[in-house]
Amino acid sequence: MKDILLRIMIGGVAVSGFAMLGELLKPKSFAGLFGAAPSVSLATLVLTVMKEGKAYASLESRSMILGAIAFVVYATIISRLMIRRRMQVLSATTLGLGIWFACAFGLWYGFLR
Repeated sequence: MKDILLRIMIGGVAVSGFAMLGELLKPKSFAGLFGAAPSVSLATLVLTVMKEGKAYASLESRSMILGAIAFVVYATIISRLMIRRRMQVLSATTLGLGIWFACAFGLWYGFLR
């Protein structure tokens, strides 16, 4: 229970900080981007360091970086399929999930296995 409360507090402070940063930048759509994923990952890393140690948190942070790379590949492919090829959303995301899966596990196999 203590870990959950600590995660909520750290996440809340981080979300607020990233939301303020997003409000300062243009366009305003960056506010949502800065408010979500970075704060959750930072809260998770802080708790991981406290509970498991720096070495374990280092491995987890490398996993987060590789996951972010796979997400960028996914988002790029989805946007190109929907904008240039005029593909339907469900078809594009279904195809993109397969590509994300292959990219994420390919990166894991290449770097972390």
